[in-house]
Amino acid sequence: MQQNFKKTYQKQMDIHIQDITIVSEDEKFLKNTFDCIEKNITNYNFSVEELSRQMALSRVSLYKRLLALTGKTPVDCIRTVRLKKAVQLLEKSQLSIASIAYEVGFNNPTYFSKVFKDEYGIVPSEYVVALQKKEKEIEIG
Repeated sequence: MQQNFKKTYQKQMDIHIQDITIVSEDEKFLKNTFDCIEKNITNYNFSVEELSRQMALSRVSLYKRLLALTGKTPVDCIRTVRLKKAVQLLEKSQLSIASIAYEVGFNNPTYFSKVFKDEYGIVPSEYVVALQKKEKEIEIG
């Protein structure tokens, strides 16, 4: 009987041990940082100061840690998250480009277009045209 109990317990332990996923402190930090940025994405006043406050770090500590982990400054990280969200909205919504700019925290659609072009090589309107062209090719093909 003790042998059966031991085998059963050992099997359960094996299962529980395999289910444990190890997440490094750096991964947790990045996930929390990007979650924080996403929660505040519509706030065009969201700044590095606000991010550092919400992450409970000094601005300098946040800068050094993000630069070391991502190769980007906090400002660049915020902008990148905003632009990735903009791409999702361009692909999945019928919102105007100006509405998308506001939705992702840019208070100036012209500046949004400039930053988008710097990141992706084309302005948002060209991106939408390319998407529509691709969709038509898929429908036809």
